[in-house]
Amino acid sequence: MPTTEFLRAKFAAALPYDDYVATGKPNHRDAWVSFFERVSLTPAQTELIGGFQRQLHILISSGTWCGDCVQQCPIFRRFELANPDKITLRMVDRDEHADLAQQIQLCGGLRVPVVMILNEDYDLLSMAGDRSLNRYRALAAKQLGAACPVPGAPVPDEEVASTVQDWAEELERAHLMARLSTKLRERHGD
Repeated sequence: MPTTEFLRAKFAAALPYDDYVATGKPNHRDAWVSFFERVSLTPAQTELIGGFQRQLHILISSGTWCGDCVQQCPIFRRFELANPDKITLRMVDRDEHADLAQQIQLCGGLRVPVVMILNEDYDLLSMAGDRSLNRYRALAAKQLGAACPVPGAPVPDEEVASTVQDWAEELERAHLMARLSTKLRERHGD
């Protein structure tokens, strides 16, 4: 598990979302932009995230070439835009930050995306990836059933919405952990 100091250094070296997306090849950038335009938050999600009181740092290990990254990382940009005073998103390329990737392996592999939600001190609150529960359910239904999707096929709107909800709930869980932290409550007097 990466240390707080290591995560703080990686966060400092990471790129803001738009700068990260700009590092991709043109066809990859187009996919990120297109999917971002499809992602929206419900009024309830916007209200929830807009009400966060603790600073959250979101660090994502990703690849601009990765389809799962294209179809999930823009969600976190929407979260950041919903509460820019309390949510800061940064992105790192998995291959350029191999030292981080080695410490956050999932299922014994160098998966992407891996989402790390950190508190204001860069303590790890949550680490998850490479897909949310509803995304895995949708993929299992497609790949383990009678039909397989064509590579690059569009993601159905209901799958996008359920994936946004999964990640919103994970973000809320991490925020509540930070909000109820004895250390942070003592610091902030609440």
